[in-house]
Amino acid sequence: MSNELKVSFYLKRESRLEKNSTGESVAYLITGKIIIGNSIAQFATKLKVEERLWHVKSGRATGKSRVAVELNREINKINLLVHSHYKDILERTGTVTAIEVKNAFQGIASTQKTLLVLFEEMMQEFQSRIGIDRSLSTYRGYQKVYKHLECFIREKYKIRDISLTRLDLPFIEAFDFYLRVECGLMPGSAITDIIYLQKAARIALNRNLISRPPFVGYKPEKPEIKTRSLTKEELERFISTPLPSSKLCFIRDLFVFSSFTGISYADIKKLTWKEIITEKDGSQWISSSRQKTGVPFNVKLLEIPIQIIEKYRGCAKANYVFRIPTLTTISNALRKIATHCKIEKTVTYHMSRHSFASQICLSQGVPIESVSRMLGHRDIRTTQRYARVNNEKIGNDMKQLSIRLSNKFDYPVSK
Repeated sequence: MSNELKVSFYLKRESRLEKNSTGESVAYLITGKIIIGNSIAQFATKLKVEERLWHVKSGRATGKSRVAVELNREINKINLLVHSHYKDILERTGTVTAIEVKNAFQGIASTQKTLLVLFEEMMQEFQSRIGIDRSLSTYRGYQKVYKHLECFIREKYKIRDISLTRLDLPFIEAFDFYLRVECGLMPGSAITDIIYLQKAARIALNRNLISRPPFVGYKPEKPEIKTRSLTKEELERFISTPLPSSKLCFIRDLFVFSSFTGISYADIKKLTWKEIITEKDGSQWISSSRQKTGVPFNVKLLEIPIQIIEKYRGCAKANYVFRIPTLTTISNALRKIATHCKIEKTVTYHMSRHSFASQICLSQGVPIESVSRMLGHRDIRTTQRYARVNNEKIGNDMKQLSIRLSNKFDYPVSK
């Protein structure tokens, strides 16, 4: 369909107004018409003119009278505004209809949203919930994906934004290729960006902004999942190796605390004494909600976390349990600690959650459903990525199975 714009003006004779004071001449409303390809839209200009002053072919008033000059000036202003909105929409989305131009000219919000506009709305809604049930780090992820989409649309389609109706499988596959090849992202990072786009598509579908799910048939290249927890031996060395400074010891204690509770950096940073609950039997629990998702979680404190809490009691301000440094400070310290402990892998604070799931819980026979609740996961499939089954766990499970099956089956020995 052609995107060529045609704007014309004509008299709406069927809408007669009151006659002027002479009682001889009749003034009619001037109506504008926008034609773009096969789409047509009409709009009222709120201007009127006597029929004797109107030139049908040019769509303007005739003569050089003050009335004709001023009328033509207003019509030309309208014409320029229509062309301006037409150009703006075409540059942003690559396609434009007469209704969209009319709505833009009249200040009416278009029902046809664009991808980046929808993404901005998602970001604004998310930003308003930071510190309540959303995290700043996730918001920065939104910002990163928005920039990738903005650059991709500009480079691929030569426009500033794209209509949601053009969010289809070829667009998604091209964006996937752009992330991996042009941006050089690792498969895991590329999939993370695609997940944000998938969320935008789901919102658009729920709001009836698109009529079909665009991700049907999309099969991303999934990265190989690498073990992100410390092994049993590495965790033991991490806990017991002497360190040269109290600062490194404190960072190590924070990591160990999270390794025995599964609490994340964002949640330990906001942990208060009110969230340390003592039950009737004397056991102590962390009872809180994940900052990232708002999902509640409850973890019983084992001996080591209790010792760490008591060790630093009174060191934090206000009602906080710990005085937590920045994540950058912790990350730098963990690299130094790993070197002292002769651990070759890059140790991050998030590894403590993985270590809790795999080494502290799953390897010791804690059901994965319980681990999922303690980690505050909505979906147990997320927990499965944390809790990697190791040979020790398999060996223990088979040993218990052997005991349970003992003397339950008889196998006839052939002679």
